[in-house]
Amino acid sequence: MERKEFKVLVFTLDNENYAADIMDIERILEYVTPTIMPDLPLFIEGVINYEDRILPIVNLNKKFNMKSSERTRENKIIVVKDGDTKVGMIVDVVSEVRDINVSQVEKAPDIASKVSKRYIKGLIKNNEKLIIYLDLAKILSDDEKEALK
Repeated sequence: MERKEFKVLVFTLDNENYAADIMDIERILEYVTPTIMPDLPLFIEGVINYEDRILPIVNLNKKFNMKSSERTRENKIIVVKDGDTKVGMIVDVVSEVRDINVSQVEKAPDIASKVSKRYIKGLIKNNEKLIIYLDLAKILSDDEKEALK
C-alpha cells in the first residue's frame, strides 16, 4: 500500500527551499570543519569522524553549482544513509520537519537536466512557494560513491 502522507526535512541552500524524505536521513549534526583530503572531487569538503567511521562530507552548494556561503552556526550536516553507505551533506539552514501529502508533489519539470532528474523527486507545492524534493541517496553517482570508498 502506498503511503498518502510522509515526513520531509526542509532545508535551505543558497536561499532556496529543499526537502528530503526523513526516512533517508539518519541524523542532523552541528557543522564541524571536515579534514581536507587530497585528490577528492571539488564538491567533497573532506571527512569527519562519525560513530568511529570516516564520513565523507558533500558540499551541496558546490555539487549543485551554487555559490557557497561562509560557514555559520546555522549550517548543519545531514547524515544520509544509502544501504551500508553513509554520507554527510552540508546545508545552509535546517528549517523544519513537515508532513506532506502525495497530492502536493508534482513531478520534476522537463527543463531539469538528465543528471538532476536522477535526484529530483519532484516539486512540493507549499502555498505560493515551491520546495524542491530531493532523493539525497541519489545525489552522488555510482562512480562518485565508488571513489569515496
